[in-house]
Amino acid sequence: MVIYKTEEDIEVLREGAKILSQTHGEIASLINEGVKTKTLDKRAEEFIHDFGGKPSFKGYNGFPFSLCISVNSVVVHGFPGEYELKSGDVISIDCGVFYKGYHTDSAYTHAVGNVDPAVAKLLEVTKASLYLGIEKATVGNRMGDLSSTIQTFVEKEGMSVVRELVGHGIGRNLHEAPEVPNYGKRGQGLKLQNGLVLAIEPMVNLGSKHIVQEADGWTIRTRDNKPSAHFEHTVVIRKDKAEVLTTFDYIEKRV
Repeated sequence: MVIYKTEEDIEVLREGAKILSQTHGEIASLINEGVKTKTLDKRAEEFIHDFGGKPSFKGYNGFPFSLCISVNSVVVHGFPGEYELKSGDVISIDCGVFYKGYHTDSAYTHAVGNVDPAVAKLLEVTKASLYLGIEKATVGNRMGDLSSTIQTFVEKEGMSVVRELVGHGIGRNLHEAPEVPNYGKRGQGLKLQNGLVLAIEPMVNLGSKHIVQEADGWTIRTRDNKPSAHFEHTVVIRKDKAEVLTTFDYIEKRV
């Protein structure tokens, strides 16, 4: 069932989204060569708790960490650990915050040191595709308008969108209806209405769209082992222009 949010709900979501966005800024300031990914996870959990929230991901279906940290060919759901970042890596930080009964969700992929130009372009294209999708997140459009816009842009750039993993509705539950695919056909799917809150999250591979799941039951990697990128915002469907609750400003001021 699709749940539409009241303006009171959305106000609380705004508050949680600010904490989430600030958490991303804090983690961005720590990303550097030689840093262990588990250090980022520990700091994110501390930071979220300091602001009165809880990490949405920790304990979700048994997920053991506060952040999904996905490096290089890992698409999503990577585990933080002993891995030390090095120049040329790309690292996706996916974070959720539970605050006053509501979840918000956001992701950003960072370049570490000097990355290959093709990989730098992957990050640019993925981020741009997110904002192109958000432009279609308005009342009266169909989900397929949003999804096809992302797919068409990405494929025009010679990259591919992951099929098995999609964005989602969000609110009192981390994952709610509807699904938000990053591929589709214009004019098809759910008609978007005011108050629908979505986590829009293109996952884009430099190589083929095919993925594999690792033995831990969580980590998703590209089958061809080429890099992947992931950007995500929590947004509200509005009449003329979507309201983007999360922001990358705190990240980009620090990087």
